Amino acid sequence: MAAIWAGIDAGKTHHHCVAIDESGHRLLSRRVANDEPELLELLADVLALGDDVTWGIDLADGGAALAISILTNHAQPVHYISGRAIQRASESYRGEGKTDARDAAVIADQARIRRDLHPLQTGDETVTDLKILTGRRTDLVADRTRTVNRLRAQLTEIFPGLERALDLTNTGPLVLLTGYQTPAALRRTGKKRLETWLRNRKVLRADRLAETALEAAGRQHTSLPGEKLTAQMVHTLAREVMTLNQQVAELDKAIEARFREHRDFEVITSMPGLGVILGAEFLAATGGDMTAFGTADRLAGFGGVAPVPRDSGKINGNLRRPRRYNRRLQRVFYVSALFSIRNCDESRQFYERKRAEGKRHIQAVLALARRRVNVLWALLRDGRTYELMPPAAHAA
Repeated sequence: MAAIWAGIDAGKTHHHCVAIDESGHRLLSRRVANDEPELLELLADVLALGDDVTWGIDLADGGAALAISILTNHAQPVHYISGRAIQRASESYRGEGKTDARDAAVIADQARIRRDLHPLQTGDETVTDLKILTGRRTDLVADRTRTVNRLRAQLTEIFPGLERALDLTNTGPLVLLTGYQTPAALRRTGKKRLETWLRNRKVLRADRLAETALEAAGRQHTSLPGEKLTAQMVHTLAREVMTLNQQVAELDKAIEARFREHRDFEVITSMPGLGVILGAEFLAATGGDMTAFGTADRLAGFGGVAPVPRDSGKINGNLRRPRRYNRRLQRVFYVSALFSIRNCDESRQFYERKRAEGKRHIQAVLALARRRVNVLWALLRDGRTYELMPPAAHAA
């Protein structure tokens, strides 16, 4: 029987599947519910059309997770095609309308003619768990940042001097704001009583924090409109930030415990600048299987730290930042490079050399991140930890 290519336009509740033969002729077009019995029936019907079936899909997780798992569990090759790639490819096909059936047909045809598509594989449980945990952590950190910004805005409305004096990313100032939000309340309490109140709540350097707060209170004797209600909002927001801090801390412990179970934990965390959290995010973004990328260059391109050429006519050597890459992985590479500049002499020397060559800060950090991808790739390939001086190659 002839080879078959099947494209799935995935959705939350329903998918649309189109199967074509080697000439592009449509053999099957069906809308199916995102439900196991219907997906299994679709699989059987497509397999009945040919022995060799290649699948394409426009989602790699989310609503497509069940369909992908069913296909991979039945040893079916599944390739991911991004929504942007499908949109661009659709422009070269006849017709201007957009339907699920048309998108599924485009996916199937792209799976037929392209050889550079990323194969989807069922990741191991550790990587899957890390993806869930790090995704949740990203959400919590974003919520915390928004809450801190709201807290700063509310405090500025009634007590700008205290907002300037406090670092609201630390626990001590947050504890202070759960009890005292206005200049008058701080002056009534006094330094000694405030210091005792903070110490009873296990605030470090309570004397220094109490002194800072009382100095700010001494500079403002004006009560601003809406002070009472705003003070209540400051109290509520400070507690919310403390709760989010606790949730992030507990999540960090869970991430570390799960990450330690992965075979590459020691290798990844041995890289300067790649700690537990960034290392876990690296696994979550890449799936942990470097063979899926083939080379360090492809990994760097996927992570957005490899410049792409933009040459035309007589213009050569014109490089620009890529537009299509994994944002989470780029953040891992970039932030870990920043940390390595502080903690690793080799990284700092490389960064300073690039700066001396005239590169801006961001360019120099990206150049360092690109170099570090090669090192990390080699470590994972060889299964060895980072050493300042690599082992000498044995003579043949």
